Amino acid sequence: MATLSIACTIHAPTALVFKTVADPTHFAQAISGVTKIEFLSLTKCGLGTRFRQSRVLNGKEMTLDFDVTDYAENERVRIVNEIHGTRWDSVITLTPSNGSTELMMRMDTTTRPLVPRLIMPLMLRLFIRKAVEKDFDAVKAFCE
Repeated sequence: MATLSIACTIHAPTALVFKTVADPTHFAQAISGVTKIEFLSLTKCGLGTRFRQSRVLNGKEMTLDFDVTDYAENERVRIVNEIHGTRWDSVITLTPSNGSTELMMRMDTTTRPLVPRLIMPLMLRLFIRKAVEKDFDAVKAFCE
């Protein structure tokens, strides 16, 4: 298992930041590159939400399916997906702090195939971290 943790302070109310990161439609408005969102469940936001998101990253369009497996309004949301034998388990937590919000994400990856399992820590540090930081910067700009 490889883990990535990222945090930032957003000068905005926790409820706004939570809605931005926990609601797939709002998140797509905040970040760049989303070309399509398709809901795979009747639930559009909250526990049990399943959705498919198409997004252009590094010039390539990727389509991923996501499941919201934990949801505590204004506190945390857990989003899980699996692609190419790797399970991505992301827990986003929010903490109010003097009119601002501390936003943190811990992403755990579990990979079955040996070679990807060996290179995943490097990929997290070199590529995934930059992409997630870019999304966090976009959420910060959107909310502030």
